[in-house]
Amino acid sequence: MHTPSIANNPTSMDWKTLLTPKRLGKEKLEDFQFGRTPFHRDYDRLVFSSPFRRLKDKTQVFSLPTNDYIRTRLIHSLEVSCVGRSLGRMVGSEIVQKYQLDQYGFSASDFGDIVAAACLAHDIGNPPFGHSGEDAISTGFQSWYSSYKTTGGEILSKIQQADLNAFEGNAQGFRVITKLEMPHRKGGMQLTCPTLAAFTKYPRESLIPEHVLNGYSGISIKKYGFFKQKKNYLLR
Repeated sequence: MHTPSIANNPTSMDWKTLLTPKRLGKEKLEDFQFGRTPFHRDYDRLVFSSPFRRLKDKTQVFSLPTNDYIRTRLIHSLEVSCVGRSLGRMVGSEIVQKYQLDQYGFSASDFGDIVAAACLAHDIGNPPFGHSGEDAISTGFQSWYSSYKTTGGEILSKIQQADLNAFEGNAQGFRVITKLEMPHRKGGMQLTCPTLAAFTKYPRESLIPEHVLNGYSGISIKKYGFFKQKKNYLLR
């Protein structure tokens, strides 16, 4: 799932590679069936998945409404996916035309389906109450581990501690869709690599030396997108 950096090398984009229909955990490419592209099937898999349905029990913003309408993360994710699909198709149309990707069977709708699927999954893994929930998990771990070390010593590596010292819902989301959902299968839900790459908004691990980060800027360095356990998935 390793892809070139758009920001650092925009002229080296190999769209035939980036739009691969390969699924995480599967060696063989699937057959094209009934007009449903692999990226369209990603979207459908997410809609029918348990982690996505559980978003109905999480509010997007905690509030005390005066009516019976509660804005859940499920509703929010559906709305975001609609916007994402439209934007993806608009950008995809330009890319397909510029690089003549139609000769390889790609269309603007492929870009739309990839972005829509990534948007649909973007809140999977986030705890209730958003960032406050993340802070609660981090504080709980720090308190527990501090007490444990006084009696049992170190049992976690530095990077494992970093994963939990600043718990990140995006990293948990990646873990859910690649492992916890359908754990009997390698790659979990076995989504396509383009959808997983689009889902990973912060493609970095939790523990990076400060001198390495000093040369970078932007929000992408302020969060991490995967736990150490799943690092190899991002390097494929």
